[in-house]
Amino acid sequence: MKITDIEIGYISVPLKTPFKTAIRTVTSVEDIIVMIKTDSISVGYGEAPPTGVITGDTRGAIASAINDHIKKAIIGMDIENFEEIMIKLNKCIVKNTSAKAAIDMALYDLYGQLYKAPLYKLLGGYRNELITDITISVNDQEVMAKDSLHAIGLGYKTLKIKVGTDSATDIKRLKAIRDIVGPNVNIRIDANQGWKPKEAVLTLRKMEDAGLDIEFVEQPVKAHDIEGLKFVTDNISIPVMADESVFSPMDALKIMQIRAADLINIKLMKTGGIYNALKICSIAQVYGVECMMGCMLEAKISVTAAAHLAAAKSIITKIDLDGPILCSTDPIIGGSIFNESLIKFSNAPGLGISGILGINCS
Repeated sequence: MKITDIEIGYISVPLKTPFKTAIRTVTSVEDIIVMIKTDSISVGYGEAPPTGVITGDTRGAIASAINDHIKKAIIGMDIENFEEIMIKLNKCIVKNTSAKAAIDMALYDLYGQLYKAPLYKLLGGYRNELITDITISVNDQEVMAKDSLHAIGLGYKTLKIKVGTDSATDIKRLKAIRDIVGPNVNIRIDANQGWKPKEAVLTLRKMEDAGLDIEFVEQPVKAHDIEGLKFVTDNISIPVMADESVFSPMDALKIMQIRAADLINIKLMKTGGIYNALKICSIAQVYGVECMMGCMLEAKISVTAAAHLAAAKSIITKIDLDGPILCSTDPIIGGSIFNESLIKFSNAPGLGISGILGINCS
């Protein structure tokens, strides 16, 4: 099964409601789709969101990386030579992790099709379904409490609350949410780099004292501030998760070696795809550090790829794959089945994607 061409398309999917964090507000998913053609009938599908504020990757940069560098490196190669393809993919251009991730997952899709098995089974097959949390965007505390109660009514047992805009307001919001959902709902919080180290410690200690029962806090400080991240981890009892601080396996290794965080959030758009994410899983297994499988604001192709990895590996114990659920429509035919908090898999080979509605290939 040889690679003959790589085509790029674009999809636009409105969100059900605006997605608000400490660093941005988004109203629609605007993703780049890749289709890797082969000399057989098989097509591999991949996807990447241009999340410049986090990855630095814009729509134009992703397309250029694929057209000007990645195509030249891997067209003509045989999927059977998978390791060599991955080496060339990762060496042909530095950084550009979103472009690499889109190509990487399309290649893994073809790899599963080649061996006629769902990808999660080829990668480890640890489980065959997942339970995801759902994200509650930053808003007035009454709106966030109402949104949280609505999510519980839909069957969610875990809420991921966006914080990091203002410490005092964040605590009020969380109190309002905890009061309305009760004690039996898991609450995890994501500051999206919104606090300074000392501010984070003071805020999180107040949350502890208020009995808010926080499962963990995600990326409380700036991505580059590893010392600050460690300071927070060393001075609070709430577990700390590194997200934007971890792009590469080397980033993960450094954080684990100095215990700068208790947990690691793996996202394919940061790692450059499944190939490097698997390395992070192996490192985490050695250090005994549990991981979460997360996503950006993405439609179903890339989140399906992330779900297959999460289902394959036991070290991935927490799931934050609500991207497709936040979308108002689903243009992807096939893939994993997202039914609110429950994610299931078909027996289709690879990622199980068979087509895309409304794709713009201009």
